[in-house]
Amino acid sequence: MGVSKSGYYNWFGNQGRAATEREKKREEIKQKISQFFHESYGTYGSPRIHDDLIEHGYVVSRKTVARLMKKMGLRAIPQEKYVMTTDSNHDFHIYPNLLNQEFGVNEPNKVWVTDITYVWTLEGWLYLASVIDLFSRKVVGWSQAAHMKKELAISALRMAITTRQPEEGLIHHSDRGSQYCSSDYIHELKELKAEISMSRKGNPYDNACIESFHATIKKELIYRRRFNTRDEATKAINYYISHFYNERRKHSAQDYRSPNNYERLYDAGQAQNIS
Repeated sequence: MGVSKSGYYNWFGNQGRAATEREKKREEIKQKISQFFHESYGTYGSPRIHDDLIEHGYVVSRKTVARLMKKMGLRAIPQEKYVMTTDSNHDFHIYPNLLNQEFGVNEPNKVWVTDITYVWTLEGWLYLASVIDLFSRKVVGWSQAAHMKKELAISALRMAITTRQPEEGLIHHSDRGSQYCSSDYIHELKELKAEISMSRKGNPYDNACIESFHATIKKELIYRRRFNTRDEATKAINYYISHFYNERRKHSAQDYRSPNNYERLYDAGQAQNIS
């Protein structure tokens, strides 16, 4: 049967033997690893899985988690390359770059970044406009439509304004796309008394954080599904942003905390300072 003598005796000697506490604990950890991996849409590698285990009270090394994940065949999906598609061929006024790739922000509602990406469905293209607060990387506004006109971008901006109520002086950074340079969009920003910032021509790194989010949502959700309709894609994206990305997805730049948890810690610290 192709079984070695030592292997046979090892199997025979273990028949009827109850599992040890250590073996039971190892199986429990493996079950949790599987749970956390699939809850992350299959995107978490061993560092984030290890952080989840520690949060839930398990004592285990990162090397052990990596070894178990390898044995279990669990591997995070590799990052897709980003392709820039911005069309800045228009006659609107272009604003200077105030952000200058300074992505570290110490307070919420000080810097927002925004962009538009696209999603294929069997019904045709669906476009997603997103607004992110650089402080926590939280998606604070988003909108979806069958077009990528200025109204799409304005809808996402208005959602962000309604939910966050930023004070005067917010830096709003975008690319040079016609949606963001349009007079209607600029009017919204001036009403908000925001500082308007735009990326330099042909430099995708100037808006790297929002582009990173769009690459992430494509890798973790969009490229893994076939959407029959725009409505189906819209519901999936809404759920992903609200219930996974903002609430649960850990960011290495924030000590492996989700955007919502990062902001809760900040708010708790502010409350302590006031009291």
